[in-house]
Amino acid sequence: MKQWEVVIGIETHAQLSTQAKIFSGSSTAFGAAPNLQANAVDVALPGVLPVLNRGAVECAIRFGLAVDAEIAPKSVFARKNYFYPDLPKGYQISQYELPVVRGGRLAIQVGDSEKTVFLTRAHLEEDAGKSLHEAVGQQFQGRSGIDLNRAGTPLLEIVTEPDMRSAAEAVAYARALHALVRWIGICDGNMQEGSFRCDANVSVRPVGQAHFGTRREIKNLNSFRFMQQAIDFEVQWQIATLEDGGSVEQATVLFDPESGETRAMRSKEDAHDYRYFPDPDLLPLVIDRQWVEQIRAQMPELPTARRERLIAEWGLSPYDAKVLTGSLELADYFAATAAIAGKDNAKSCANWVMGELTARLNKEELEITQSPVAAAQLGGLIVRIADGTISTNMAKKVFNTLWIGEGGSADEIIQNQGLQQISDSGSLAILIDELLAANPSMIAEFRAGKEKAFNALVGQVMKATRGQANPQRVNEMLREKLG
Repeated sequence: MKQWEVVIGIETHAQLSTQAKIFSGSSTAFGAAPNLQANAVDVALPGVLPVLNRGAVECAIRFGLAVDAEIAPKSVFARKNYFYPDLPKGYQISQYELPVVRGGRLAIQVGDSEKTVFLTRAHLEEDAGKSLHEAVGQQFQGRSGIDLNRAGTPLLEIVTEPDMRSAAEAVAYARALHALVRWIGICDGNMQEGSFRCDANVSVRPVGQAHFGTRREIKNLNSFRFMQQAIDFEVQWQIATLEDGGSVEQATVLFDPESGETRAMRSKEDAHDYRYFPDPDLLPLVIDRQWVEQIRAQMPELPTARRERLIAEWGLSPYDAKVLTGSLELADYFAATAAIAGKDNAKSCANWVMGELTARLNKEELEITQSPVAAAQLGGLIVRIADGTISTNMAKKVFNTLWIGEGGSADEIIQNQGLQQISDSGSLAILIDELLAANPSMIAEFRAGKEKAFNALVGQVMKATRGQANPQRVNEMLREKLG
């Protein structure tokens, strides 16, 4: 039976985090009523001229630096000509032969293996408007409308080489890119609002064949789950078509989440179909090295460097470091927690952030930036666990009190609620002697080799102290007394 190889390349449109559009002063804020954020430039009234947004260029430079790409000293804007109702000019201002960012790479993790995905380019362009096919008002029932609020929104289109060989790799790349653009502050990554959209170019070829098969482009995938489902279906469809003796035609396809299937929307255009030529209204974009170096100096520590530092300096495992650098906000929260608790307690900090804190955030659908428990509060709590003031079980009670906002610090809650752990040998010795005298049968069972009996005795001590006895000290003293 013929074996097939999957070939995938990804094109991503990341909406840049500027307050104004790329060629006009209109707002980019999400959620306005249709056409309230479209000015004369956006709707292409006669005689208007575009003016490039410096902030959008800075975002492109930041991305280029983050992926170790070449920042072009000179790039050119072009007109991409096509007709669509939501494209008022009849062309889109984009970049073609001379993009602002060339090359680059992004490391991804798939299971236990790491892979590098190479980038072809990243170029600046404007977004089109949006066609509204649902009702947009009582007078428009049964008709479509055009909303030009998005027209002119600044985008960075990021194009990979055809380096991915499975849907899992494609999703891993999309997740890594999503995390990176948010980390460096150039895109909010909100997929529901269309700030981060991926197109997947998918083809298959027999294993060992050098040239690529015919690709089909799956447009506007706005969730990682849909990307996985769409690529898996498309791959199986292409393989089945070829094995049945058919042929795959180059096309643009859409994914239907309800059916889980892709369906052809139109035949796929090639670059020459768009009749690219330099935009006569825009001068070439010239970026000098001094500007690039100024932006480099303002860049945050990148995720890979942060992970390596957490492993080398803080003694965390590669897994913990990877989870804690899932977002800049999470990494900074951990850093602030560990700064209070100290390096010796870094593993405990990681466990609390990835465990108790993350579980509570997920349960209540909150972001790390919305955590009711501040990093300093959690760090103070971990200090009290480490020095034996409270047990882990008691710490969870303190954490819950911090979460619901009752009490300013772990120390105040411990003091007010009398949660200090009992570690005094004299007090524990008296209590243990009393329990042993009252439970001779448990002692006999333990000495007969039943460990459960010992655990039951520990439980009796903890119950008698309402959980405040130091479990480690109780274990030590019980074993001493039982010989």
